[in-house]
Amino acid sequence: MATFLASPIALSSKPPPFLPKFPNPISKSFNFPSNNLNPKTQTILINKRMPTLIQAAETVLDPGLIQQAIHLLQSSPPTWQSALLSNILIFILGSPLLVSGLSLSGIAAAFLLGTLTWRAFGSSGFLLVATYFVLGTAATKVKMAQKEAQGVAEKRRGRRGPGSVIGSSAAGCVCAFLSIYGIGGDTFARLWVLGFVASFCTKLSDTVSSEIGKAYGKTTYLVTTFNIVPRGTEGAVSIEGTFAGLLASFLLASVACIMGEIYVPEAIICVIASQIANLGESVIGASLQEKQGFQWLNNDVVNVINISIGSILAVLMQQLVLLNST
Repeated sequence: MATFLASPIALSSKPPPFLPKFPNPISKSFNFPSNNLNPKTQTILINKRMPTLIQAAETVLDPGLIQQAIHLLQSSPPTWQSALLSNILIFILGSPLLVSGLSLSGIAAAFLLGTLTWRAFGSSGFLLVATYFVLGTAATKVKMAQKEAQGVAEKRRGRRGPGSVIGSSAAGCVCAFLSIYGIGGDTFARLWVLGFVASFCTKLSDTVSSEIGKAYGKTTYLVTTFNIVPRGTEGAVSIEGTFAGLLASFLLASVACIMGEIYVPEAIICVIASQIANLGESVIGASLQEKQGFQWLNNDVVNVINISIGSILAVLMQQLVLLNST
């Protein structure tokens, strides 16, 4: 049988003293349970609220800052600030590709080249150099195992160092500086662009012809005597490599033409100048490189000579065509 209490139990609104006090999620104070402390000392008042994650994100992603960054990237003509910011973003996004084709010091040199290129010729000039890098790296990686077995592969599995970057871009950098500082005024502005494009057409043609020749060349000839020599010999050429180099030069000149850097007649000039320069480089390699008294004439120095010839020839040919047309 159920039993009922004679008097009701009084319920208290206060929690029992043995239960800990938990902080109110809405309150700005934190309560710490302690039986030995005065209740007043158990409360720590916080006057300033810590920013939430959302508030922190809003601070970082300030629409004003984003708008300023976009405006800076779209600067026309390009500035050093826009060139630097653009290269930082592109190098971060393209880091997987960069580490496959360049050493760490090579990446640093390429960053300086990219910043200079963007400052001088804008995004179109940068895209031209990026196209050169992608095609050149792809050609270097072709049949890498076979090249290594034959002892003709590039060092570090084709990852270029700062010497190679500088040697491949020296003439282009000179043209970029001449363009930035307006040497020669508007009269020479087109010439510096042409020289810039021609230098990279020359270097890409040289890289592709060499790498494809080492990978697929059936017969390689020494350019000065036409004697048959092993693949990878300095100054040696092959039909397969020569054709591939010509095609690469044409492709890069076409990219420059499509982006508005040069006109169609100037693209043809770049292709012709690149082939003449590469022939000259083969002669230098066969005649002087690795010979007594020319130990200083390494691949990087020969690259500088090669692209300088291509750049200068393109400028001279353009002037010759211009004179004949007037």
